[in-house]
Amino acid sequence: MKKIVPYIAVVVAMLLWAGAGIAVKEALIVFTPLTLIVLRFSLAVLLMAIVGGLCKNNDILGLQRVDKKHLPLFVLGGLFQPFLYFIFETYTYQSFASPTIAEAMLSTQPIMAPLFAWLLLREGITKNNILGIIVSTVGMLLLLLVGSDNYNLGNPWGILLAILTVSMSVSYSVVLRRIPTRYSSLTIVFYVQSFALLLFIPLWGIVDSSEVLSLFCCKSAARITEIASAEQWTKSLLSVGYLAVFASVTAFVLFCYTVRKIGVTRANVFNNVRPVFTALLMLCIAGEVLPFWKLLGIILIIIGLFISQKTAKQTANTP
Repeated sequence: MKKIVPYIAVVVAMLLWAGAGIAVKEALIVFTPLTLIVLRFSLAVLLMAIVGGLCKNNDILGLQRVDKKHLPLFVLGGLFQPFLYFIFETYTYQSFASPTIAEAMLSTQPIMAPLFAWLLLREGITKNNILGIIVSTVGMLLLLLVGSDNYNLGNPWGILLAILTVSMSVSYSVVLRRIPTRYSSLTIVFYVQSFALLLFIPLWGIVDSSEVLSLFCCKSAARITEIASAEQWTKSLLSVGYLAVFASVTAFVLFCYTVRKIGVTRANVFNNVRPVFTALLMLCIAGEVLPFWKLLGIILIIIGLFISQKTAKQTANTP
């Protein structure tokens, strides 16, 4: 049973992150991107402080003190993801003519992860790892690109930003493997996101703080209703809550746990399943129809995941 727990954890994490895309779309109707990020991670850090304090002796949810010699790893983790990752991701979407192309470019973590894992961690790469990644990536491309009517890749800066975004995500995974195993998953995510929040707040202060303060200092409710209706405010605030509790805490803790158990390469292959969950969620919520080629893409992604994990269990460098 213990062997399948990391796989269950990473699948749940990907499902929660898939739902985050819908939540972000709702929240951005009311909040600016930086304001949303600061709200999201402020609530997440507060929640982790409370849970970690109540579960001090738990191996996964306990909040521990960090040795000074290990602090640089936590700072690097926060710098890579979420700080630089979110910034590069935002500009990546702005650079591409089609959001579908941007999503496809940002879904290449499984391709880059083995290279980073081998160069920096000396994790072994098997033929099944490579074959599974190829099959899963083909399925992901079918799922994302079939039916898109705009294949313009945009300017070269967009491609560079996409590469940087993915590099930050994979580098974050590498840092997770470098952090000593005695730290609980919640401790790691708490300190990583706390350091990232310390970087986000000054940036938010320069870009958005004056607009937000003027909004909430205004005595008239008319200023608030100008931005959105009461119903939309409710949806946006609930979306912020989802992003804080499930996307920023639960999913990050589960992914951290998985990376430290099965390695960077095998954990990052599951990033290809996120578009599957997004498509299924949109099918349930908005009634979007899945054509044959998209269904085939989903099947290939799942087959690729199984292939990539099949023999890696024998060679994985698990701590």
